[in-house]
Amino acid sequence: MGSYLRPTDVPAALAALATGGRAGSPWVVVAGATDHYPARVGRVVDEDVLDVSALPIARGVLPVGGGGRELPQGGWSIGALTTWSDLAEADLPPLFDGLRRAARAVGGMQVQNRATISGNVCNASPAADGVPNLLALDAIVELESASGERRVPLSRFVTGNRRTVRAADELVMGILVPAPLPGTTVRSTFVKLGARAYLVISIAMVAAVVEVDASGRVARARVAVGACSEVAQRLPALEADLAGRPLGASLGSIVRPEHLAGLSPIDDVRGSAAYRREAALVLVRRALEDLALQDPAR
Repeated sequence: MGSYLRPTDVPAALAALATGGRAGSPWVVVAGATDHYPARVGRVVDEDVLDVSALPIARGVLPVGGGGRELPQGGWSIGALTTWSDLAEADLPPLFDGLRRAARAVGGMQVQNRATISGNVCNASPAADGVPNLLALDAIVELESASGERRVPLSRFVTGNRRTVRAADELVMGILVPAPLPGTTVRSTFVKLGARAYLVISIAMVAAVVEVDASGRVARARVAVGACSEVAQRLPALEADLAGRPLGASLGSIVRPEHLAGLSPIDDVRGSAAYRREAALVLVRRALEDLALQDPAR
């Protein structure tokens, strides 16, 4: 039988992580535990579980100042215990529209009320709805251990299917989202394909963010595809081709199959690799068309 620990202060949690569970084995860290326990139904479980839900860690999405230790250019901090419902109901700028759409696509309302965004990232599922959106936001993961703190860009944090660079003695304390380029307006979106509209694991999904300058041209674009590789992937060649183009309904027409060459979809019960690749191409085009149609006055 495994151990269960629910500390109420961060130093105690970090001390436990540093020493490990029984016989020094790593703790399994949970917050909402909406992925952890369902995956173990019908199995004999012998794990040491560290529940961080009682820790006084920030919850919510809060602005952080520029020029300080948080982010030199300013931005926002998503506290480690922020749930999907917290994010969906927060008053946030259009930069977060894509992530907010994902918030209402993650399970049912009960799951959204318990599951955390940080947990979605740490679970590192190839079909995690939060990861492509956070990649498109250039998100940074904040980690802390008894020996210190560090920051890791999300693009380097998730390394494979259910694998991250988080060390056994580290705890995720939050996720940072940098501010957009000065003088630009921002649009973001998220589109997802599944076997049905809700409560479904993605076959393919796309998150996109564009920053538009005063002339109506794309100053910077970030496009990420999930569920089509072991780790969600940005599309750097497409992002480079989008830069400098006028934002309009024809933006999606520039997307070519070679822009998605870095993806490595698989065959499974939800769809074939060929179907996923074609679906991703269509979804990328739809995402860019959606950005062009959004109301800039929001």
